[in-house]
Amino acid sequence: AMNRVQLLGRVGQDPIMRQVEGKNPVTIFSLATNEMWRTGESEATQGGEIWHPTLLFLCHLGDISQKTTWHRISVFRPGLRDVTYQYVKKGARLYVEGKIDYGEYTDKNNVRRQATTIIA
Repeated sequence: AMNRVQLLGRVGQDPIMRQVEGKNPVTIFSLATNEMWRTGESEATQGGEIWHPTLLFLCHLGDISQKTTWHRISVFRPGLRDVTYQYVKKGARLYVEGKIDYGEYTDKNNVRRQATTIIA
């Protein structure tokens, strides 16, 4: 089995370091990734001529749509955790590799919530 994720995006806020009593510290930050695509129909022919496939993108009609996804990144490894906390800043473009962790927690209103975290 494999649990691996690779992300390239922009850091959403300066990392923070947290430590719960009795546990190792963790550096946490958010990372935004973007997906872009065109909506609408593509026009492959014009005036009875078929366009060359490599030029097809020139004939594409439609609007560009974009989706931003925010990822919560947690760094536990001591050396990487400290370097991340010290040098990573909001707005930086960053490549992150890690694994996906699905967890649950209870918020301050006593509601059970699910959280997805990338463990780098």
